[in-house]
Amino acid sequence: MKSDDQIKQIVKEKYGEIAIKQPQEGCGCCGTSKVVDYSMFKDNYENLDGYVAEADLGLGCGLPTEFANIKKGDTVVDLGAGAGNDVFVARAITGETGKVIGIDMTQEMIDKANENKNKLGYENVEFKFGEIESLPLEDNEADVVVSNCVLNLVPNKNKAFEEIYRILKPGAHFCVSDIVLQGQLTEGLTKSAEMYAGCVAGALQKDDYLKSIENAGFTNIEIKKTKTIELPDELLKEYLSDSEVEEYKNNKVGIFSITVVATKN
Repeated sequence: MKSDDQIKQIVKEKYGEIAIKQPQEGCGCCGTSKVVDYSMFKDNYENLDGYVAEADLGLGCGLPTEFANIKKGDTVVDLGAGAGNDVFVARAITGETGKVIGIDMTQEMIDKANENKNKLGYENVEFKFGEIESLPLEDNEADVVVSNCVLNLVPNKNKAFEEIYRILKPGAHFCVSDIVLQGQLTEGLTKSAEMYAGCVAGALQKDDYLKSIENAGFTNIEIKKTKTIELPDELLKEYLSDSEVEEYKNNKVGIFSITVVATKN
């Protein structure tokens, strides 16, 4: 089993590579070793105010700003900001009087995000280098925290949600989209899932994920959206027998994208 530091290094290297590549080269949610169609992973941002094509690397598994209830003048923090996709959408909502801060632990992503920001000329957007388990932010700083398919990559989920709790103002909330599991995945199913999207390797069972949120002190925990991640038949058949494929399709074991909200007391 890899250590937390080894996992972080792998994630940094993978996202550093993705930041340098062009979106059409095929990276998908959290990176992958195969080039596949990720249209069912990511939601469509193209019609949203603030959307910047150069910032959309196709790495998401939801649309957290959809349920984030961001208001004009809010301070919004995006965890795992990448090239700035959700940051720029949030900035369109919070307006000139608000502030949006993107956090990422990959310097190549920070550089790409700042390049995009400078092209747009935004003065109330900031990108900071840092890890989610130790955020470079003050206590009670944010009105809203968002994140898109990133927390599943963090080795210590409990610490991640504790940090989110710390930086939120009293009564403030978060909205994150993430990958979770339901039921025990067989070895073959796990292998095929990891080939499809590297983020699955770090995903928790849904109940454990929600428990981490509760343990951090959050209340009003609610799943706003659930989407099944369908693995392609050709990939399943590389690792599973025909009977195992049929069993997988007929039971409730699976991989899901959820968008969840919760409030700090």
